[in-house]
Formats: sequence, C-alpha cells, structure tokens
Amino acid sequence: MYQLRPIQSQDNPALASIIRQVSHEFGLAAESGFAVADPVVDKLYSVYHQANAIYWVISDEYGTVYGGGGLSPLQGAESILEIQKMYFLPEIRGNGFAQKILENAFDFARQHGFKSCYLETTATLWQAVKLYEKLGFQHLKAPKGNTGHSHACEIWMEKIL
Repeated sequence: MYQLRPIQSQDNPALASIIRQVSHEFGLAAESGFAVADPVVDKLYSVYHQANAIYWVISDEYGTVYGGGGLSPLQGAESILEIQKMYFLPEIRGNGFAQKILENAFDFARQHGFKSCYLETTATLWQAVKLYEKLGFQHLKAPKGNTGHSHACEIWMEKIL
C-alpha cells in the first residue's frame, strides 16, 4: 500500500538516488543540463520547506520511498509556481501518482494565490508530456523564468489555473 505525503528530511538520500537512477534510465545526463545536475538534488527537504513550496513523496507502509514531485516559485518569475523534480521508480509508474501530485499542486497553487503552474521537460519523457496535455497544460514558444534547464528541456508548458 502506497501513500502520498509531504517530504521529510530523512527522504533526501532516497529521493536523490531515485532522481539519479531515473535520469540515467531516460538518458537525462547531468552534463546536458538536466535537473539531475541541480545542486539541490541532495537536499530537497530544505528546498521545499520554504514559503510557497511543497514536495510530495510516494512511500510504502515501511517507509520505502518510490518517487515524488513538487513545486516552488519559478526563479525569475516568482508569481508562477514551477512543477519540479517529478521522478518515479518503474514499479509504481502507471498508478496515477503523477496525476495525483499534479492535482495536489494545482490545489496548492490556487490556495496560495497563484494563477498558473509552469514546467519544463523533454520529448524523451513523452508519456509525461501526454499527461500534462491531458491535464490542461499548454505548450509555450519560449521558456519562462530562469530554471537553468532551457538548453536541455526543449518543451515548455504552462497551465492557467
């Protein structure tokens, strides 16, 4: 039985490992500028333990972490929340966790007075792109803010809430 819960500090090592493992699986290399290269990968709890930020973790009844995703203000455009670091181990994919996290993110954004959610991704993650489209994200012609990934992530999307 899996649960969705807010990140805890003890989740940091497992989440960093999952981000690295899934990035490797999909060929999202650090040297190409993908999120796996972000200096915050090893300290997600502190990143998402701030105002207008949250990260949800999927774990089992034993505390084993299988993935997660979050959002925080978009650097350079702080009036927008950015969907970030959504990675799942293969054994839980296809169970609706990405959609549940995104729905939670939309609710969180609305409750905190934000009007849109933004994300950057790549065509390699086509299944994720299909989900984003299904949930109302629109493709943009150019990136917003300053994520540092725009040379690696060629797909920019925003959902108006």
